[in-house]
Amino acid sequence: MKKSCSNASVSAGNSKRANVNENVIISQVSAVGIVGNVILTAFKLFAGIYGKSGAMVSDAVHSLSDVFATFIAFLGVKLSKKSADKAHPYGHERIECIASMLLGVILLVTGLGIGKVGLENILSGDYAKLTVPGVIALIAAVVSIVVKESMYWYTRHYAKILDSSAFMADAWHHRSDAFSSIGSLIGIGGAMLGFPVMDSVASVVICLFILKVAYDVLKDALAKMLDTSCGEAFEQELTDFVKNQNEVVCVDELHTRMFGNKVYVDLELQVDRNKPLYEAHAIAEAVHAGMEEKFPNIKHVMVHVNPSNI
Repeated sequence: MKKSCSNASVSAGNSKRANVNENVIISQVSAVGIVGNVILTAFKLFAGIYGKSGAMVSDAVHSLSDVFATFIAFLGVKLSKKSADKAHPYGHERIECIASMLLGVILLVTGLGIGKVGLENILSGDYAKLTVPGVIALIAAVVSIVVKESMYWYTRHYAKILDSSAFMADAWHHRSDAFSSIGSLIGIGGAMLGFPVMDSVASVVICLFILKVAYDVLKDALAKMLDTSCGEAFEQELTDFVKNQNEVVCVDELHTRMFGNKVYVDLELQVDRNKPLYEAHAIAEAVHAGMEEKFPNIKHVMVHVNPSNI
């Protein structure tokens, strides 16, 4: 009994340290995203207004949406890490899916707004009234590409460590901003070369990039909200693992479902029909523990034991 209590104490200590480390990373990534985007938004907005570039102003609006997106991602990830309680016995992982869906909606609305302004300028046909952007708008586009691509890789790195779909969505939000800045760079450059409408065309291109990312983020979040299966390949990998465990005769059924970023497994396996109940239970417990250890994304395995047909 003392040995068991000691192991539990060590496990609890490791868990607390892991939670502390995760909280530090979450706060750090969020701070970098919010502060970086606020500074970049201010610079791009100034460059867009002073340099008379509609594409750069649109780009600044996109960066401003990143500030709210990072804040939502921070809240979603933070709340999803809360331990299970009486009201939520399965945990809070799906809060992160809700955060991802909000990020997707923000991207969608931002993209449509930017595209609307660009299309109105293009369809007006009065290109002579369109202002040629200044050099500062071009400089802002280059700065934005470098900064936002760096923020993408930084956020993506920690999203993988945390296994966080919300932070991964936020990372793609950064990259969509980098793409939009590439569009701004091309549009502003084209306008400066004597084709003012290119600035508005760039806004429409930016819109398309943003809408594509919004679609991907919303699709992923919705799939995780609907208890979607983890796929045949993953289920076959689990089945093969269970079959190779001691005393398991065969696997009758195995189903998986996503719960936020975690996986729940329902498993039916056969053991020797002549084994006493306590031995059959021990086999099921060993399979349960082995699966959760081998596959870290698995949060829980429900094992049902059937007597073998032989």
